[in-house]
Amino acid sequence: MSPELISILVLVVVFVIATTRSVNMGALAFAAAFAVGELVADLDADGIFAGFPGDLFVVLVGVTYLFAIARANGTTDWLVHASIRLVRGRVALIPWVMFAITGALTAIGAVSPAAVAIVAPIALSFAARYGISPLLMGAMVVHGAQGGGFSPISIYGTIVNGIVEREHLPGNEVFLFLASLIVNLVIAGVMFVLFGGLKLWAQGAVPLDEAAGSGGAPDKRDAPDGGTGTAPAPSSGTGTATAVATRTEAPDTTRLSPARIATLTALVALVVAVLAFDLDAGLTSITLAVILSAAWPEDSRKAVGQIAWSTVLLICGVLTYVGVLEEIGTIKWAGEGVGGIGVPLLAAVLLCYIGAIVSAFASSVGIMGALIPLAVPFLAQGEIGAVGMVAALAVSATVVDVSPFSTNGALVLAAAPDVDRERFFRQLMIYGGIVVAVVPAVVWLVLVVPGFG
Repeated sequence: MSPELISILVLVVVFVIATTRSVNMGALAFAAAFAVGELVADLDADGIFAGFPGDLFVVLVGVTYLFAIARANGTTDWLVHASIRLVRGRVALIPWVMFAITGALTAIGAVSPAAVAIVAPIALSFAARYGISPLLMGAMVVHGAQGGGFSPISIYGTIVNGIVEREHLPGNEVFLFLASLIVNLVIAGVMFVLFGGLKLWAQGAVPLDEAAGSGGAPDKRDAPDGGTGTAPAPSSGTGTATAVATRTEAPDTTRLSPARIATLTALVALVVAVLAFDLDAGLTSITLAVILSAAWPEDSRKAVGQIAWSTVLLICGVLTYVGVLEEIGTIKWAGEGVGGIGVPLLAAVLLCYIGAIVSAFASSVGIMGALIPLAVPFLAQGEIGAVGMVAALAVSATVVDVSPFSTNGALVLAAAPDVDRERFFRQLMIYGGIVVAVVPAVVWLVLVVPGFG
């Protein structure tokens, strides 16, 4: 058996074990990199660590550290409450508010499961109270998170753009962001029409005093955990959210404290620094987080523990293994194999479906980290536009996260109060299956066939 085939089979085993045994895929990938590197590629430790993505490590740590501080000092609660007041509590607009909130959170750097874990309990409580379909509300939250997930300063966006740069592919950060945003926006619009969104206009508006209760002072009737209104997030390969500790007196989410003003300023500064001055997102965010920590140590004392360490492990492990694949020559070998199909467009749609199917049961970030490098030799042939293909792969691998087997889908399922969970699970599973079956073909047709990039 050739070394290239062995390394591919080991990658498949890593995905299977991570899916069936709930073991962090990054840890498995590090072990696989060691085993394959030593036994198959005859690499020493330096050769194995040559593929370690130090730049992405800093981005993941810095951005999630800053966001953990924002969550700890109540800035995210203030943002949620302000968004509800902005639409004056109209029931029909609340699903779109939840879409926008989760999209904004992931766009400014929150890990997708963290954003869903923050917003889903609030969103599903509103759904239960005002007769909104939980499937509609859950889909709006997840698709909102994925819609903002590929901004140039987001975790997903930084990872994909970093991989594209490392592989010397032509890239377009804005195109990637808009492709994901538009696809998820269209899906959300379809869900809104099909699951009763148009009927919500007749229900009037939510009293703003109740909206205030949905943030830092929730009604305990509606909290999935019966307490704080922020449900504990189940552990997962990519999730980082942590349940907010129950307090005797809930914080006032309507007031802008000095710490919240400083945090909002830091988030704006991060956007400006990265987009206007082309500064490194990881180094900038970790610097801003350290400044906030020094000024308000009581609010950020636990923030280090809320850094997305599981995601850091996942990404660094998978990309280190990909580095071993490159050393062996597996990337070139696989790319030539896909290109050898003889029909580039067929090969492209197959890659999109592989990404969607695997991601529905495993890590979206992990599959993106593996698929894009595997597609490099195929894209190098020039018959398929790299910009459109990368965007199609990224969207296919993330839009399916509404599946109850994924972290985001599981968070929505766990956060829904007063529902038949078995029935809701089946609904999410059917919906996830439809997304897996339809979306890869659609994004292939729209993004790949025209030849963007």
